[in-house]
Amino acid sequence: MRNTAKITTAVLAAGALTLGLSACGSDKDAASDTSGPLVVAASPTPHAEILNFVKDNLAKKAGLDLEVKEVSDYVTPNTSTEDGSVGANFFQTKPYLDDFNQKRGTHIVPVVDVHLEPLGLYSHKVKKADELKSGATVAVPNDTVNEGRALQLLAANGIITLKDGVGTSATPSDITKNPKNLKFKELEAAQTPRALDDVDAAVVNGNYAIGADLKPAKDALVLETAENNPNNNLLAVKEGQENDPRVKKLAKLLTSPEVKKFIEDKYAGAVLPSF
Repeated sequence: MRNTAKITTAVLAAGALTLGLSACGSDKDAASDTSGPLVVAASPTPHAEILNFVKDNLAKKAGLDLEVKEVSDYVTPNTSTEDGSVGANFFQTKPYLDDFNQKRGTHIVPVVDVHLEPLGLYSHKVKKADELKSGATVAVPNDTVNEGRALQLLAANGIITLKDGVGTSATPSDITKNPKNLKFKELEAAQTPRALDDVDAAVVNGNYAIGADLKPAKDALVLETAENNPNNNLLAVKEGQENDPRVKKLAKLLTSPEVKKFIEDKYAGAVLPSF
């Protein structure tokens, strides 16, 4: 989202997907009618898979009517939560949420942390990060937080050096040392795994890696560590909806022993429970 073209593309995509979500029910039905189903917008993997496990195995006994809406981009879940098309979302980290609220003027708040998806560097052309050739092209997510997170991953593994203190706001302009003269290709996060045949390497978010049949623990050249990691994925709602009894039930179920076992068994370290 560094230029007008990127912003326009994201907005158009969000508009189209939001219409699709809105068509599934009225705005008031999704967010305001607490007697109806709780509609949750989620990335397909692993978020929707986790929610569907809850829906199929735990929700009925807890008295929760849960409806899962899969969305493949990182804009629509928040805009749909803001406008009431859905009652909650499950796809993002706290740094991404804070950045989104600041830039978009939305009022989305976290409810509960659920899991961590380690960010990784992948390649179809080399087996190790130090095998990247001089001038190699590396794809990175183009949204502010995930691009900064990607660059921090490369810096933590000695591939580049960043200015002190830039954190998740880092951009390629903050690189102070680039021994391999790497070139960076900024793409929508969902596109990074699809670019692996066209670039030398790509930094891919954990959910998109899993969706592309990449195994982070095995296939990543370098991988984020879980220790002291602020990038847990969370359930979020529009401010004021935190006490919705449906949301409270879902938060409790998402942090249950059953969900913890499901995550550990299904994802084998590619997704880590954060509770």
